[in-house]
Amino acid sequence: MADQLKLPAEKRTEFGKGAARRIRRADKVPAVLYGHGTPPLHLSLPGHEAMLALRHSNAVLTLDVEGETHMALAKDVQRDPIKRFIEHVDLVVVRKGEKVTVEVGVHLEGEAAPETLVTTDHSVLEVEAPITSIPEWLMVSVEGLEAGTQVLAGEVELPAGVTLVTDPEALVVNVSQQLSEEAAEAELAEAEAEAGIEQEESDDEAAEGGSAEGDSGEDAEAKDE
Repeated sequence: MADQLKLPAEKRTEFGKGAARRIRRADKVPAVLYGHGTPPLHLSLPGHEAMLALRHSNAVLTLDVEGETHMALAKDVQRDPIKRFIEHVDLVVVRKGEKVTVEVGVHLEGEAAPETLVTTDHSVLEVEAPITSIPEWLMVSVEGLEAGTQVLAGEVELPAGVTLVTDPEALVVNVSQQLSEEAAEAELAEAEAEAGIEQEESDDEAAEGGSAEGDSGEDAEAKDE
């Protein structure tokens, strides 16, 4: 289920890139809280605590904003693409008892039948869930599944109180026959031929070709003698 952690938060009055950099240098995270018809509330969160609380998607936080308590859903967490520290957080005001629409990741468990290949077409599914019972992930078992088996979104088991928003006919998992090495090479060669890509001559083939040319030259010399 979604994380529910209490975090202290401070109101901020400075905005812009410069202000955001100063907040981050102080080991804090700039954030904005909005929703339910309330005006946006610009906040700064403690850096380390926020990082721990936002390790998982759809985290539900209880914010203590200078003595006022707000329940919030982490809607968008922006991270530095290289260092992965949190740059900014969008938080949505939520109320106990309400349902929200969120995206939840799909996790696979088990081993499919031998010589099969398992691919995931939808790695996340959109669901509607009670704010206090958002699943951390949706588990799909592929144990023993044979080639040709497909798991659709409507077949994924959901926790009680959670309903599917994604199209039930959407393909989630596909189990196909694994190609042998020879078949894979033949398929690649066919694709390259269709694309007009010429394969380079292998070292063995080049050596054989050179040997054949050498033998022809020796035969010619022998005939001349």
